[in-house]
Amino acid sequence: MSYILSQVNKTGLPPLLAGIADKTQWMEKRKRIRETWLSYIGTLPERPPAALRYLSATEEHGYSRHRVEYDTAYGDTVPAYLLVPAAPAGGARPSSGYPAVLALHPTHEIGKDDIAIVPGRPNRGYAVELVLRGYVVLAPDALTAGERIYPGYPAFDSTAFYEAYPEWSTVAKNATDHMQGIDVLESLAFVDRRAIGAIGHSFGGYNAYFLAGLDDRVRAVVSSCGFSPFAGDPHPDHWGYRSYPYTHIPKVSADLREDRIPFDFHEIAALCAPVPFFNYAGQQDAIFPHWRSVAEGMGELAKLYGLLGREDRFRFYLGEGKHDFPEEIRLLAYRFLDRWLDKEGE
Repeated sequence: MSYILSQVNKTGLPPLLAGIADKTQWMEKRKRIRETWLSYIGTLPERPPAALRYLSATEEHGYSRHRVEYDTAYGDTVPAYLLVPAAPAGGARPSSGYPAVLALHPTHEIGKDDIAIVPGRPNRGYAVELVLRGYVVLAPDALTAGERIYPGYPAFDSTAFYEAYPEWSTVAKNATDHMQGIDVLESLAFVDRRAIGAIGHSFGGYNAYFLAGLDDRVRAVVSSCGFSPFAGDPHPDHWGYRSYPYTHIPKVSADLREDRIPFDFHEIAALCAPVPFFNYAGQQDAIFPHWRSVAEGMGELAKLYGLLGREDRFRFYLGEGKHDFPEEIRLLAYRFLDRWLDKEGE
């Protein structure tokens, strides 16, 4: 599975369902996509048993915010916020547990604070908004942000990571840490293990669908301004090696130098299917400006969900806005999560 990038830029994204007539054939192709993806991002190492440590707590109106940490692979520690809805009158929690969401932050040096502390930046408080809707929310810092910035380096500088793990990638590292976050949510007695989703904007948006494509415990995923195919991208090299600020997949740089791509990201997003998938993009997005390719990729995903008989599980919204997560789109996304994490569609 390899494509000539200049050709793809002329002819469009490779069709997901070329030569695919049924679910069995799709599952065979899906296996090949996953194998290629892992060969580029690296391994998903064994994770330690989930062990959540509570460090402090703050009572807010309608919820409590706990500063927590938990271990992840290779002896690393993930700092996070755990947001828990206030118990209703009488103190009774849902008998089956609360639905839960792993909330992944965008590219900002304050990391988890960007989405879990009020007041914050406009249109970024989705962790708080979701806990107020009755979700348990785990909002971790990604490596290189918040409390995980390497000493002596600026935020989102991955140099020290690659010095320690030259054969790995930050994409696989984030996926591993986020899978550990799902482990943590599953370990909580007040969480419904059958109703765990993932949400994110920008950096958090693509990490959310990367996670859902690798971990079938994610029962619904929301990605805002996080889908960015190689096709049509004026700067496709941002996915490969960069001396600064952040390297995602070093191995892909060799392909790009030869005008090749080993996959495109509609194929990686397709690993999520048939998990309920909500995606938003803006036509004035200056970071991912190739909205026509974004829309084309989402069209390919819509066809896949149709082949699988799950058309109702896929939603794509293309707005005229910038690189943002506007209120009206967030409300649509929350209703989407409400539906699929409340098990209405099971």
